[in-house]
Amino acid sequence: MTLLDERPTAKPVFEGTKKRGEQFALYSFVIVPFLAFLAAVPVAWGWGLGWTDIVLFLVFYIVSGLGITVGYHRLFTHGSFKADRPLRIALAIAGSMAIEGPVIRWVADHRRHHAYSDREGDPHSPWRFGNSLGALTKGFWFAHIGWMFDLEHTNREKYTPDLMSDRDIRLIDKLFPLWLAISLLLPGVLGGLITMSWTGALSAFFWASLVRIFVLHHVTWSINSVCHMIGDRPFAARDKSANFWPLAVLSFGESWHNMHHADPTAARHGVLRGQLDSSARVIWLFEKFGWATDVRWPKPERLAKLRASA
Repeated sequence: MTLLDERPTAKPVFEGTKKRGEQFALYSFVIVPFLAFLAAVPVAWGWGLGWTDIVLFLVFYIVSGLGITVGYHRLFTHGSFKADRPLRIALAIAGSMAIEGPVIRWVADHRRHHAYSDREGDPHSPWRFGNSLGALTKGFWFAHIGWMFDLEHTNREKYTPDLMSDRDIRLIDKLFPLWLAISLLLPGVLGGLITMSWTGALSAFFWASLVRIFVLHHVTWSINSVCHMIGDRPFAARDKSANFWPLAVLSFGESWHNMHHADPTAARHGVLRGQLDSSARVIWLFEKFGWATDVRWPKPERLAKLRASA
């Protein structure tokens, strides 16, 4: 099932409210990495940032980031390609390590976003409060981070019946606390083993766990906020999605957001000259290895039609 296969049903949009423990965990994993980032400059100034920290930061950022963009987003939300079982499992686990929520919950929210993009019902539109400066300022922060603290849960039975019927994905979703713990603790363990010191373990935990999570979270959230407010709109879309080139590298190509909303199931978002899209390149590699099939590469005639009607 893909987004385009969805039809309005009698099932409600929401399926209940978040529990107190969920809210506490959410606040913790938003606030603690933020505090770590604020401390980053004086920490680095005091006792440095080593190559071990940089390598671990990049490895965990790339793995968890591509888990979100290639796995959670292009595969599980939009069905931009089909993946064999080992790849589906690996991508679901990698995306979970970004600590943006269990895979089924993430996909349910994102499918609802596309169903109501920049209209009533969109879980994180920056335009929900109006077009004035004050309304857009309020809307920006809501779209960036505030929406996650809403109490209602998107109804998974309505938006993700395909994933809820997948035994592998259900198990990975249920084991989200395990992937969270691995994502947080493994960088520190590796840093300690590589440097054979508690100082190396603490430094790696700080940079490759806390700061990495902070940066990845805000890059992801910027697609919801910045990329629905600022940028170019070369393709016809029914919302205010925009391409914002400064985020292209950090977001692995997700910031070519206008193209994505114009053609949501396309496996490549950066389709114009010079538009880097590393997520699409990874999918291309998976296809070459035979791990990915039925890749929905954007067709030139489709792109020409979308540009002509923009």
